[in-house]
Order: sequence, then C-alpha cells, then structure tokens
Amino acid sequence: MYRLVFAGNDGRLYDHHSLRATGRTGDRFVELAGDDLEKLPAGASLVLVPGGKPVGITSSGRFTLLKNNPWQKGPVWAVGALLPQGFTRVLLPAYSRDKSDKPLPLFGYTAVACRDGELYAAARSTDDPRRWDPAFYDTGELPALVKEKLERYPVNRILRQLAHCSLDYHCYTAQNIFYGRWEGGIPVSPSCNSDCLGCISLQISECCPSPQTRINFTPTPEEVAEAAIPHLQRDGGSIISFGQGCEGEPSLAARTLVQSIEKIREVTGLGTINMNSNAGHKENIATICRAGLDAIRVSMISAREDTYNAYHRPSDFGLSDVRQSIKYATARGVCTSLNLLVFPGLTDREEEFAAILNLVRDTGINMIQLRNLNIDPEHLLRCLPAGSGNIIGIPEMIESLREVPSLAVGNFSRPVR
Repeated sequence: MYRLVFAGNDGRLYDHHSLRATGRTGDRFVELAGDDLEKLPAGASLVLVPGGKPVGITSSGRFTLLKNNPWQKGPVWAVGALLPQGFTRVLLPAYSRDKSDKPLPLFGYTAVACRDGELYAAARSTDDPRRWDPAFYDTGELPALVKEKLERYPVNRILRQLAHCSLDYHCYTAQNIFYGRWEGGIPVSPSCNSDCLGCISLQISECCPSPQTRINFTPTPEEVAEAAIPHLQRDGGSIISFGQGCEGEPSLAARTLVQSIEKIREVTGLGTINMNSNAGHKENIATICRAGLDAIRVSMISAREDTYNAYHRPSDFGLSDVRQSIKYATARGVCTSLNLLVFPGLTDREEEFAAILNLVRDTGINMIQLRNLNIDPEHLLRCLPAGSGNIIGIPEMIESLREVPSLAVGNFSRPVR
C-alpha cells in the first residue's frame, strides 16, 4: 500500500497509518498505484502546497479530506514534489484549497506517496538528466567565472543579465554561458505577442507572481555575438538558445537575430544555434530560418485551437500560423521540436493527443520535448474550455509518442552540429 504523505505544523513529514496516497488528473482524484510511481528522484524537492489540505483514500475506496494530524495537535498540509530535469509528471497532488485563496505559485507540483519508509513520486524518467544534474550547477567556482567574464566584456548587457539570472535565479542555461559548456541561453527580446497564463517572466495581474523578471532592453548583434561565439567555439557540441524564461518572443527581434547569426557564422561554424519560440510570427520565423538557424523549439499546450487560444492568448496570430512556421522550418532542414506543455488530465485526453499526432504527421516535427506545466490546476482549468473524451494517462501517451516513426521523445534540446 502506498500511504498518504502530509506535513504537520511542526515542519515534519508524515505518512498516514491508514489513508492511501492519491493524485489528481484534470479535475479528478485517483488512487496512486505502482504503475504511476517511481522512487523520488535525486534532486527532487518536497514542498508544501500553500493552503492545501491533503486528500487520501480509505481502504473502502472513499476519498477523505485530512484535517488534523493523528500524531499531534494542529493543522496538516498537502505535500508535492518538484521534479528535477529529465522527469515528466504523471499526476498532480490531490488536495483541497479554499476558493478565496490566491492561485498557487508557478511550480510543477507532483503527487507523492510513501511505502516501507521510502518516498515515491508520480513521475516518469523521460531523458538522460546528466548534463542537468544540480551537482554541476551553483558550484563554488561560479561567482569567480561570472566576475571574470564580466571583466572581460564590461559593457555587454546580455552578460550582465545572465549574471543576474545565474546568481539570483539560479538558471542553468544562464550559468552554462559562464561555465562554457552545453546549452547556454541568450535573451534578445523584451516584448511578446502572446500572454500565456503560465508565463514565468511577466504576469500583468500578478495573480500568480512570476518567479523572474523580463529583460528591459534589446541587445545589439555585437552583444549577442560576443556572448555566443566563445561558447560555441569552446565545445563543438554546444548550443546557444534564444528565447529564454527571462525574455519575450525572440522572433520579434528578427533583425537583431539575423545580424547576430551572420556575425556568429562569419567566425565559427561550430555548435548549434537554437531558438525557443511560439512560432506565431511566420514571416519573421522564415527570415530567421533563412539566416542560418539550426534548430527551433516551438512551445505549445495544445494543437486544438480553442485550448491553444485560451492558454497562450496570442495577440496577432493563430494556431494556423504556428503550423505554417513549423512546416517552413522543417522544409528548410531546421531541426524542429515541439515544447509540449504537459498537464495531466489535459495533454493525455484522447482528443488532445490525436491533435498532437496530427500536427506531428502534418508538419514533420523531429522531436517532442515534454515540459511539466508550472501552474495552479484550478486557475488553469477555470480558464480553459471544458474537455471531453477519455484520459489515456501520461505514461501511455509517452509510449504512444515513442512509437511514431522518426520522432524523438525526451525533455532536452539536442545539438545538431
């Protein structure tokens, strides 16, 4: 039996003596079973769900709200896990919150359970996380590396921004620029042409405060090249990525990107130039692809128009424009990935999954990168149209994707040069 895990007001973690562990898919509670769970991955963090009261299930199958700690007086709190890179969430935690509470912070809460004294998470290992192991980041040498690079390039605003992202936000792609390895992020655009519900850099209403702020300048091509060229030259398998969490939509800075790519490729042919994008501005996407973009990763919650529009809230484009951008990129030989925002009970609905498969087959997408959607479930579901159809489950969805010929499935961008 997998036992319900909860926290007491003494800060300790407990497993219930009789209530079984539960999770949530969409708006439904389910009992956690062995097929749903893996041992809690190294690097995962256990966190309280603010205001959440845990829900367990009795041996007779009745869902029960746990209000008090059986071992001590005082309130109890629901617990979730924040997964490390390379793991995809299967189920959300099951809890109840007061309707008047503000939406949860933008985290990817995952259901947890306990059996025989060991903790488990409702997750699947879906990629090799070695390069994203927390042990490789926030090392003791990082501040000195940041200082050294800023001294070498004292007027480069991108590097100053990345220093802030590295040391204050602990962003791994920002830190990689200073470590000189793997995938390094380079923000280029302060503006965006969509208003995504789960945007991590700008929440106008602050209903669920963003964990980081957006850049407030447009860098010059010289600044971009200055940050990118040493990174690409140091390791032939390195990647630079435009379109980071601390910026808007990079394709809106198409002129800057085209000139930046030209400057980079005048000096080095090494490494992969990637862009993370919503792909809505199809003319700019085409221009950037022609300039020599190697790879593009397109973020999307759904390939169904009503769901897509409700979440992404585009200002001047539609899903048909995104589809055309993807087709153009694949036709140009640009390695094209779908950054699929995964939410249990939505992404794995039959009609949603069928639409994703149709998009893959119609456009020739090379890879699907699974991305746990960080958002309050109640807030999300209130904003989306009501779903229909059966839920096939995240594990089955992943296995079905892996059966699609010539489609890679994972979590991370790959070098293509």
